[in-house]
Amino acid sequence: MVDSETTDRIETLGADFFADPHAHYRRWREYGPVRRVRFPDGVIRWIILGYAEGRAALADPRLHKDIARIDALVSAKRSTPPTDPRQLALVTHMLNIDPPEHTRLRKLVGKAFTAHRVAGLRPRIEEITTALLDAVEGREDVDLLREFAVPLPITVICELLGVPLTEREEFQQWTRDLVGVVGLEAERTRAALAMATYLTRLVRAKQAAPQDDLLSGLIAVGADGDALTEAELVAMSFLLLVAGYETTVNLIANGTLALLRDPARLAALRADPAAIPDAVEEFLRYDGPVNLSTVRYTAEPITVADTDIPAGELVYVSLAAANRDPGRYPNPDSLDPTRTPAPHLAFGHGIHFCLGAPLARLEARIAFSALLQRFPDLHLSPAATIEWQSSTLIRGLLDLPVRLRSS
Repeated sequence: MVDSETTDRIETLGADFFADPHAHYRRWREYGPVRRVRFPDGVIRWIILGYAEGRAALADPRLHKDIARIDALVSAKRSTPPTDPRQLALVTHMLNIDPPEHTRLRKLVGKAFTAHRVAGLRPRIEEITTALLDAVEGREDVDLLREFAVPLPITVICELLGVPLTEREEFQQWTRDLVGVVGLEAERTRAALAMATYLTRLVRAKQAAPQDDLLSGLIAVGADGDALTEAELVAMSFLLLVAGYETTVNLIANGTLALLRDPARLAALRADPAAIPDAVEEFLRYDGPVNLSTVRYTAEPITVADTDIPAGELVYVSLAAANRDPGRYPNPDSLDPTRTPAPHLAFGHGIHFCLGAPLARLEARIAFSALLQRFPDLHLSPAATIEWQSSTLIRGLLDLPVRLRSS
């Protein structure tokens, strides 16, 4: 068993954690691959840091994902009322439930969200990418997050699902509020209810007049009389929209920032565009778009790396920490796009592995290929101040000021 220093020490999440979680993970790792951490809402949760331990935990059936039970546990630990049922319904999707319901939903969604459908999006993604880069051509200073990394995936996922782009600005704000720092409950509730109302209206419109889009396909799909209910369609639309947007936005932005901070690596990758697919895997490993996994809970006592976690505890896997585990990767804190690709946990592992991973990879490969070739003098703006979202879930920038040409 581990010593009392390891088991008794409780870490604390503050503003400095959001600015640089990797510095905290390096320090915490000195005490072992599992830490107890006090979150901004005052609740103590467990974070698994190691690659091997995290990978095992992501597939461990003793760690459950019943969102209603998780909400009850959080409410009890904070002595606050449970989440508004309408808000809870929005997040009762396949990422937050266990088999057998998870198995059923994954099967139904997989029939509509196929590899063939994703591959067929390439020409349209290339077209959107070209249009966005055309729009900033000739300018000197640009917020690459706002003008490229955000509109590319949000346009793709909205078109894929059949969501009108006219609501894009509202959708972005709702998403930002929903993935924000723990503790801003009023903002999160307002955003959730607004999005639930909007998506319910959208689902009903598609039910009345189906079109050639993924959401209409989800409505039509079914086997042996099985089909998604309206509530499941709303929750699934929410999951696909938010995951399809946030993951790719931050993959593109974080990867670009990492390259801009290493001009030699940037020049080498620009000179060898065939290496971009492997480079995207390194961006996912080095500073991927998701920091902590979605939460699980222990239905029974478990032991992780000689650390006993009682029943009724909330547990996260730090995908960011696992992907920089020095026991797994040589020089883990160094960006190396030429690194021989090794499996990482940026998209999770096990039955909840990200369904949209192929789409995120495709968008990122197209985005980096076009961006690096279009702007050979791309560099960070001299006065750039890099700030990160205050989110335990998302590892994402607030902006990315760049200069497109030498002045």
